[in-house]
Amino acid sequence: MSAIKDLTRVTTRFAPSPTGSLHLGNARTAFFSHLWARKSGGRFILRIEDTDAERSQIRFRDELMADMRWLGLDWDEGPDVGGPAAPYSQAERGEFYRTLYDTLEANGRAYPCYCAPEDLELSRKLQRMSGKPPRYAGTCRHLSAAQRAERETRGLKPTLRFAVPNDQVIEFTDVVHGAQRFASNDIGDFIIRRDIGTAAFFFCNAVDDSVMGVTQVLRGDDHLTNTPRQLMLLDALDMRRPGYGHVGLLVGADGAPLSKRHGSTSAQEFRERGFLPAAILNHLFRLGHASDIDGWLPEADMPAHFRPEHLGRAPARFDETQLAHWQKETVERMSAAQFGRWLGADDSAEFIELVRHNVVLPADAAPWRAVVRGDLPPLGSAELSIVAAAGPEFFAAAAAAFDQSRSDLNQLTKLLKERTGRKGAGLFMPLRVALTGQAHGPELGPLLKLMSPETARRRLESHAQNT
Repeated sequence: MSAIKDLTRVTTRFAPSPTGSLHLGNARTAFFSHLWARKSGGRFILRIEDTDAERSQIRFRDELMADMRWLGLDWDEGPDVGGPAAPYSQAERGEFYRTLYDTLEANGRAYPCYCAPEDLELSRKLQRMSGKPPRYAGTCRHLSAAQRAERETRGLKPTLRFAVPNDQVIEFTDVVHGAQRFASNDIGDFIIRRDIGTAAFFFCNAVDDSVMGVTQVLRGDDHLTNTPRQLMLLDALDMRRPGYGHVGLLVGADGAPLSKRHGSTSAQEFRERGFLPAAILNHLFRLGHASDIDGWLPEADMPAHFRPEHLGRAPARFDETQLAHWQKETVERMSAAQFGRWLGADDSAEFIELVRHNVVLPADAAPWRAVVRGDLPPLGSAELSIVAAAGPEFFAAAAAAFDQSRSDLNQLTKLLKERTGRKGAGLFMPLRVALTGQAHGPELGPLLKLMSPETARRRLESHAQNT
């Protein structure tokens, strides 16, 4: 049976930790969650999981929110807009968590643990050496009140552990992976409050999803084994369970999880390079999600084509070549005014119209600016071969013909054909390389009209002088 129930009023969330930039893998999770909420006319919540005070930073939170807005992933509830479950920053929810800790301890479902990190590591090492999976041995689970008091007098700061019940089976149906079944005996007692008093992920992530009304949690499949722990917590607190879906991770071409070694990995980096939100979303839409449409989609149409049942288990390979394809598709759909603003330079309308079909990123326009109003870089090996094959005499004739034709390419090629006997690519290609430094690109005629006559003649003469 499918885990997907009635789509009416689906509530999803994105719950990032503000410890760095918005990674594309996390952006995809936010995007899918956003699509699911918008598809059903439901709610999308942004919650900031900032209980790790040492690593969490306000600037990362602000950058993350800016990147989400840039991508068009607006939220209905969140730290800046409020909502019925406020506050949406976990650092501000400590009092709520404390009441739940008290409930768990009063019911015997949680207990203080005084074990030192080095003792825990030694225990895990011994378990691995004996062929057992590493799990907490329950050392502090049955301490007496006197034993706990003795440890307190020594100044030991306890964590709080959830007491996992014995001989239970935790079952749920995952949207992506189907029916799941875990034995509680395979799960050790886990920390729900750190020794400094802040909430641990297992705890605050689960209880906040429940009280905020989240109906569907989407996240990477590296969290799949966290789910039985969180479900036991919710059951112990008599709190509502959300549905869960764990999608395959985003990986690079080598199959490893996407990271800095694969190049740009954050939304901010792609934004700074000039990639457009629609291009990124069109690519992400097809990574780990089988789309029912092959072509480019405007953002407004994506929710209607999103299929939660088509989310994939297999890792999804991020490919910048494919992203460049969607970028080109997006650029082609821009108006001239939008294109000019995107380039961010003082370009003429004629230049914009001429180069727009040869530009994927704003940086791609720079070489063509150099063609019309700057200096050309040294020729590449292929271009040098074309110039050498034409010979200095060809370019001397071209410079002389230019004195008559000026910036009229048709007249220039007519005169040059008469004087050299060359035609077709043998005439046109060396002329293009000499004038633009490249064998391919926008139409040569309009480019020539945008150059100053002095620049065009100087370039032709420079090759007439070479031997």
